[in-house]
Amino acid sequence: MTTSGTPNPAPAPDAPEPDPVAESDSVAERVPGAGSEPARRRILADLTPLRVSADYRRLWFGNTVSWIGQGMTTLAISLQVYDITRSTFSVGLVGLFSLVPLVVFGLYGGAVADTVDRRKLGLASATGLAVLSAALATAAFAGFHRVWFLYAVVALQAVCAALNAPARSAMIPRLLPAEQLPAANALSSVTTTSGMLIGPMLGGLIVGYGGYQAAYLVDAVAFWAALYAMWRLPAMLPDHGTDRDDPGSGKRASVLGGLRFLATRPNIRMTFFSDFCAMILAHPRALFPAIAVLWYGGDARTTGLLVAAPAVGALLGGVFSGWQGRIRRHGVAILLAVAAWGLAIAAFGLTRNLWLGLFFLALAGYADTVSMVYRSTMLQAAVPDELRGRLQGVFIVVVAGGPRLGDFLAGSVAGLTSPAVAITGGGIACALAVGLLGLRARGFVRYDARQPTP
Repeated sequence: MTTSGTPNPAPAPDAPEPDPVAESDSVAERVPGAGSEPARRRILADLTPLRVSADYRRLWFGNTVSWIGQGMTTLAISLQVYDITRSTFSVGLVGLFSLVPLVVFGLYGGAVADTVDRRKLGLASATGLAVLSAALATAAFAGFHRVWFLYAVVALQAVCAALNAPARSAMIPRLLPAEQLPAANALSSVTTTSGMLIGPMLGGLIVGYGGYQAAYLVDAVAFWAALYAMWRLPAMLPDHGTDRDDPGSGKRASVLGGLRFLATRPNIRMTFFSDFCAMILAHPRALFPAIAVLWYGGDARTTGLLVAAPAVGALLGGVFSGWQGRIRRHGVAILLAVAAWGLAIAAFGLTRNLWLGLFFLALAGYADTVSMVYRSTMLQAAVPDELRGRLQGVFIVVVAGGPRLGDFLAGSVAGLTSPAVAITGGGIACALAVGLLGLRARGFVRYDARQPTP
C-alpha cells in the first residue's frame, strides 16, 4: 500500500484499468520483509509486521499469551462462583461486574492514554492485572472462597483492562508503517479469538486437574510475557498537535474533546454506526440456549457449539487475511462486511439443520473480523496521535456495550414474536440499515486508505 500523498504508478498503455479496490502487486513487493511473492497469491495472514518490528512482535506475543491466560481466569471465576453459590444468577452477575467498569472507565482510560506515556500506562495496567490474578491464586490456595471477593477482583480487572487497551492500541501506529496496519489488526484478531477459544478450554482442563488456584497461577505467570513486551518498548508520549481546527487538540486531553472530534469527523463516526448495525440489530447470542432446544432438540453442548461457531469463523478470518492488505477502499469493505454479517445471520435464522446453521454463524464471524480489521485501521490511521487513545476508548465502549443492547433487543423481539423472526428479521434489518448508511455517507464510500481522512 502506498503512503499518503504518493501517486500510483501509471499503468502501461495496454494494461487493464487498475482495480478500484485492490492495491497493485508491486506495492506489496516494496514492503520490507514481504518477499517476492505477489500479493494476489497471499491467502494466509500477512506476518510482515512480526518480521519487521521486534517491538511489535514482542507485544503481539505477550498479548496473545495474556489473552489466553485471561480466558482461563474468566472461566475459572465463573466456575468458582457457581461452586460457591449454586446460582446461575450469581454467575450472571460476573458479567455485570465486568461490563460496568469497562464501559465507565473505557472513555476515561482513553483520555489518560492521550495524556501520559502510553508505555508506562500499559505497563502499570498490565502489572495490575497480573497482581489481581496472583491475588486470586493466593486466596484459592488459602481456602478463602468469598463471592464478594471474586466480584471485586472482576471489577478491578475490568478497570485495568479499560486503561490498558486504549494505550496498547494507540501504540501500534507508532511501531509500524501505515501500510502494515491492516495486517497488524488481522493478527490482533487472531490474538483475541485465540483467547476466547483456547483460554476457556485450557481453563477447564487446568481447573479439573489442579483446581482454581492452578488456573489463576498460570494466568499470573502468563502476564510476564505482556509485561516484558511493555518493558522493552520505547517511550510512547502522545504527539500533541497544534492544529486548532481539531477539537480536542492540545496537551490537556479530555473525554469531551475526543467526543467533539468524533462529532465532526463523519468517516470515523461511520465506523461506529456500521458496527451498531451488526451488534444491535443482528446479534442472536441471547437466543442460543432457546433455539438449541427448540430448533435442534439439543442441550447445553449444542448451545456451546452455537456460541463457538462465530468465534471459529472470526479466527479463520484472521488466519486467512492475507488479501486484506491489498484493499484500499476501507469504507466499502466495512459496509460489505457488515452486510455479509447481517445476511449470514438471516440465513442462520431460516435453517433448521445444525451443521448448516453453524456454517452460517462461522461465516458471520469471518465477516465480523473483516469489518473489525478495517474499522481498527481507520481509527489508527485517520485519527491524530494525540486523540487515538480517546477514540480507542470509544471503541471499547461500543464493543462492550453494543452486544448487550443486541442481546436485549433480540430477547425482546423473540418474546413478542418468535426466535426465527428476531434472528432473520434482525439480519435483514442490519443489511438494509448499513446499505442506507452507505447511500447517505458518500465520503465513507470514497474513503481511500492511501489518503486517510477522518
